[in-house]
Amino acid sequence: MNLELNGTNVIDENQRSGKASSLFWPWCGANVSLLALSYGSFFLGFGISFWQATLAALLGTVLSFLLVGISSLAGKKSNAPTMVLSRASFGVKGNLIPGALSYLIFVGWETVLVSLATLATGTVFMRVGHIEQISVALTVSAGVLGFEVIMKLQKYLTSITIVMTLIYIALTISHVNWSQITSMKSGSAQGFIGALIFGATGIGLGWVNSAADYSRYLPRTVSSKSVIGWTVFGASIVPIILVIYGAALSGSSKELSGAIATDPIGALTTILPTWYLVIFALVAILGLVGGAILDLYSSGLTLISIGLPVKRHVAASIDAVLMLVGTIYFVWVADDFFFPFQGFLITLGVPIATWSAIFVTDVLMRKKYHEGDLYSVSGRYGSWNMGTISVLVIGTIIGWGFVTNSFASWLSWQGYFLGVMGGKEGPWAYANLGVFFALVVGFIGYYFVARTTVTKQENA
Repeated sequence: MNLELNGTNVIDENQRSGKASSLFWPWCGANVSLLALSYGSFFLGFGISFWQATLAALLGTVLSFLLVGISSLAGKKSNAPTMVLSRASFGVKGNLIPGALSYLIFVGWETVLVSLATLATGTVFMRVGHIEQISVALTVSAGVLGFEVIMKLQKYLTSITIVMTLIYIALTISHVNWSQITSMKSGSAQGFIGALIFGATGIGLGWVNSAADYSRYLPRTVSSKSVIGWTVFGASIVPIILVIYGAALSGSSKELSGAIATDPIGALTTILPTWYLVIFALVAILGLVGGAILDLYSSGLTLISIGLPVKRHVAASIDAVLMLVGTIYFVWVADDFFFPFQGFLITLGVPIATWSAIFVTDVLMRKKYHEGDLYSVSGRYGSWNMGTISVLVIGTIIGWGFVTNSFASWLSWQGYFLGVMGGKEGPWAYANLGVFFALVVGFIGYYFVARTTVTKQENA
């Protein structure tokens, strides 16, 4: 297993190989986590029925990963990391803003995933050893060693985790009360939209800023439709199944649904036979590690892209330290997991949604990237693109104005525009429409601001 020496540079022609189907493994491995089972409970928490939760899971997952698939095309076009390609729309220095936001969300997700692995194994092994060290060791080693190790490791993680997850479903399916969940009353449109947006934000949208990191080693001749198709299929298939099954379990037991809010993975052990607990811990670790590895790798690339003058593996090592500090807070300081988690998702999800829409629109508008200019402030992409930055700021301001965030006192200022829709306690208060509005502002705003500029850059 060799250490990857490439950082934010463009990948050389002789290093580009593989097929679009190879993207199945990293994206499936990153999203095969048992956390998706807990999302089923979170969806029902919006006051919707099982069938509404099923539809929200399908739409939210596929649509959010469609953005990831389109963003992956940028890596194939230019063979550079995502947050370097973002310089084409924001300017070489202007991209420091979305770069910093992306870095925060990467480190946040690393921390969340490793924290969940620790909480889950703590539930299972209250009196036995420290198996949670496995999650930290796998995450750090693969994230630091780089692309080749990640692609190989994800094949094994994905295959093993899928098999063991299917066994979990077989062992617990008797706990599903089908008549109870299918007879649940439908919730409001606001609740359905809130669940859909929460799912899109928590499952797929956070991966847009790393999409090109795993397609940049592909030859440019690879079919664009295949790149999108394998990314969406690999990333979506398991989460959809697990969210739906998780909703079925939670809808059958109020006690289980309540326990998931405190310990999303560990609570799932309460319906397992004792002999499967150790295996369950391994399932939890491997599933969560798959996502944490991708986050750690991309966070290292992002840290370099915003100006830290170190090698990629050094940047990844720095991120690993931050991840461990954050894990200590989540596991031993925070009183409840779900509330800080949702607050984190909503707050950073709004600007990331705006950036994601800008980046996807740019990928669709731009036929090619002039790679040398991505690294030069005097190139065609310039230093600061104030028009694009303005779209990001406007999208964020509007988005934060239409979300409520009562999960921490310092977030209570959000939702300042909800007065036009019934206020912070009105019917739309918890639908998180701000994320949707942020996407719309990003798509439409960037198209009108940049269409002439992109054409000039393409022809220069």
